Amino acid sequence: MGSLLFFALLLVGCGPGALSYQLFKQEWSMLILTHHWPQTFCYMEHCETDVDYWSLHGLWPNKGFTCNSTWHFNASLIEDLMPLMRKWWPDLLNPTDSAATGFWKHEWMKHGTCAAQAETMNSEHKYFSKALELYSRLNLDGTLKSHNIVPSETYYSLDEIERAINSSYHVKPKIQCVQPATGEQMQILGQLEICFDSEFNLVDCHRSGGSISLPSQPNGSTGYRVCDPAIKIYYPPIKKRHTKHHMGGFFKAGL
Repeated sequence: MGSLLFFALLLVGCGPGALSYQLFKQEWSMLILTHHWPQTFCYMEHCETDVDYWSLHGLWPNKGFTCNSTWHFNASLIEDLMPLMRKWWPDLLNPTDSAATGFWKHEWMKHGTCAAQAETMNSEHKYFSKALELYSRLNLDGTLKSHNIVPSETYYSLDEIERAINSSYHVKPKIQCVQPATGEQMQILGQLEICFDSEFNLVDCHRSGGSISLPSQPNGSTGYRVCDPAIKIYYPPIKKRHTKHHMGGFFKAGL
């Protein structure tokens, strides 16, 4: 009876943040700040975008998914962050819907409720603020440009991209590509991860791991995989309407 009473008092007396600690705690040791290249994303997802910088995909603890399904996303709690969210963390599938929050809801429910074990991210506002802060701190787009790694019709090696990142951040990233289609000799740069420890210090990422699925490939059969160091990398420039670009073996005109 005593234990039941304690549990009842816990449910009544605790907000969703406290509940996440007591009932849904996940022990993670690393945060993965994930960027994606919008041109590659929209090539895979058949969308259109004029975003020509690396946008934020998410801030992911290395352990745990949907750690508290009762801690629902509330867009009103991050209303002050919305201008930054729409700019740097856009929903590329719904770019014209200013009220669209489905992407951010997904990131909060799947990853934010797990990140919330840390006091510095134990609310929705803290979680999204921290992700934006780390994204701004890295300035990945500017870092790559400063090392002459820019979208181009020419190709890069994986080593060139890794060295550019390592020379700026002094850690090893995880770089993911769309793998070559049959008969193709190049892979397409798609996603880039930079990792932090629980104190937000930069650390090496674990470069092993399976594929990363995209919204239209939920089973992970197609999507991003760790780039193959033996295959050249295509870093696609922003597409213009009515122009043709070579992407994965196909000439596309304004996808």
